[in-house]
Amino acid sequence: MTYCVALKLQEGLVFLSDTRTNAGIDDVSRYRKMFTYEDTGNRAITLMTAGNLSVTQGVITRLDAAIRQSEAGDETVETVLNVPSIFRIAQIVGALMKEVLSIHRDAMEKDGAASGASIVVGGQIAGEAPRLFLVYSAGNFIECGEDSPYYQIGETKYGKPILTRTLTYATPLADGLRACLVSMDSTVRSNLSVGPPFDLSIIHTDALSFATWRRIEEDDETYAALSAQWSRALAESLHNLPNLDRLLR
Repeated sequence: MTYCVALKLQEGLVFLSDTRTNAGIDDVSRYRKMFTYEDTGNRAITLMTAGNLSVTQGVITRLDAAIRQSEAGDETVETVLNVPSIFRIAQIVGALMKEVLSIHRDAMEKDGAASGASIVVGGQIAGEAPRLFLVYSAGNFIECGEDSPYYQIGETKYGKPILTRTLTYATPLADGLRACLVSMDSTVRSNLSVGPPFDLSIIHTDALSFATWRRIEEDDETYAALSAQWSRALAESLHNLPNLDRLLR
């Protein structure tokens, strides 16, 4: 399993993913689920994947092959680095999801393997506002709006409460990052199939480049301090809730 979360806030975009894959209790490994593309001053794009690894890997492989083909001189091929909108990238990713599934679905279902997958596509291209899409394995997709300014894919239930209770489109980027990390920490503590290291990317609105792209290791001091302080804050808040002694009598 996996967990990825993306925020679309007024100040910019935040993307956070884990790197754990789990094919059973004795088969746990790491696999990168965040993929970034940048043409500084023109665009910064992040993709995050969840679900059937062969499907999402096939999509990323085809996207990267298109970039190499374009760089080799083929001006007809569309890539994440030359299309005019994030919407078009979502369309391309959706089409590739359908293509890969059409090739492998029967064999996967025959073997009893789940073929479902999803990919978050987000970023900003010069001439348009930051945008965030969620692409499904059927090839269809939806766009993130201001009312619920985030998407989750993978093991979503444990990290959702902090997001729904704290986030609005106007939430400062720094607070959004804290919410993402707490959301990830809550998921890691509740599900063994999600784990570090984590990949983080941040794009400030209209910067058209990555402010941050880094890997957060398990022993990262900032993440450890945030996790510990959040646990203490929850315990203190629980203790400070309204007195319910009358219900114990």
